[in-house]
Amino acid sequence: MTSNASLLKHRSFMRFWIGQMAFSLAFQMLLVGLGWQIYNLTDSALSLGLVGLARYLPQLLLTFYAGHVADNHDRHLILLLCRSAMTLTIAVLAVTSIMGLITPAIIYGCCIAMGTARAFEAPATQAMVPNIVSADLLAPALTWTASGREATTIVGPALGGLIYLLGAGALYGTSTACCLLSALILANLRYRQDRREKRPVTLDSLLGGLRFTWRNPVIFGSISLDMFAVLLGSVTALLPIVARDILETGPWGLGLLRSAPAVGAVLMSVYLAWRPIGRRVGPKMFVAVAVFGAMTIVFGLSEMLWLSIVALLVMGAADMVSVVIRSTLVQLETPDEMRGRVSAVNSIFISTSNQLGEFESGVLAAWVGAVPAIVIGGIGTLGVVALWMRWFPDLARRDRLDMRA
Repeated sequence: MTSNASLLKHRSFMRFWIGQMAFSLAFQMLLVGLGWQIYNLTDSALSLGLVGLARYLPQLLLTFYAGHVADNHDRHLILLLCRSAMTLTIAVLAVTSIMGLITPAIIYGCCIAMGTARAFEAPATQAMVPNIVSADLLAPALTWTASGREATTIVGPALGGLIYLLGAGALYGTSTACCLLSALILANLRYRQDRREKRPVTLDSLLGGLRFTWRNPVIFGSISLDMFAVLLGSVTALLPIVARDILETGPWGLGLLRSAPAVGAVLMSVYLAWRPIGRRVGPKMFVAVAVFGAMTIVFGLSEMLWLSIVALLVMGAADMVSVVIRSTLVQLETPDEMRGRVSAVNSIFISTSNQLGEFESGVLAAWVGAVPAIVIGGIGTLGVVALWMRWFPDLARRDRLDMRA
């Protein structure tokens, strides 16, 4: 409780937190609009996957360079520039929707632009947190950030589904306003920037974060476990199909489905705030990912809205446990001069699991159907857990987050 009270009094962290939540709200509303609009325009599961692929490819191509930039330039400035670019991109979606000019090509193009901005923003933003708070407040700060992000995932999709009833332009316009507000809030953020000599762009520098991650089995094991589990078990891209064709609901029901994992995540984060993860962090992480996979199977087999929501609630709670453990381990195990590049590696793993996971789900659903695709993904996640426990015994036996404490 002392750590939580200290965070509430930490002005820089609270400004950072509020700015991030405003952006997360904008992004979650945006995702509802993108999914529902592209599916209505094309009536294609593959198109849903292509939306995720369009956001992913720029991150795959640019993230290593973005990590180098984050370690050699002002991370705050990078954040503001990327946030401004996101605002302009969402505004394009709003204007073209209002004017009736929106097409799948415009949506894909805007997704590419957003993926490019996110490639540079994500490593810079992740690397900033240890420079805003002290080491003893890092785990609570990451828990607050993750729980706040999940809270916006509750409000954002539900609110987005309701606003979409007024039209896609109204939804994108609201998202644009929230993104702009985020940039304005973060403009005056103060944080500790360590002075270091700028290094030229070399192959050795670009791949430094990847080498460091590969040589640290705790970091590599935790982020690769999350990547493959979510890559296989992701159901996000298929929610419009499940909502419309299986559960026979509309945009509002889709908003509920998108919000459900976040409700579970926020409830779990509240519990973790009162009862932080102290011991046996490795085993708890593997159990959480296994529960995620099992609930994915339940969701795939469900034909009732309430059961689907319950399954997604539990998936969100399990994922929150994994997120808090993984995020804290990555920051604690990485020196500051490497945090930008290691955060870039972490970002590309996360984007691979999320955006490429959406593409994989869309392709598999187009091939075998939505329900088999979801169930196969859940079984695959359970298989990943079994393999990773064998391949990364140090992570499986990890007792504390900070072994120096």
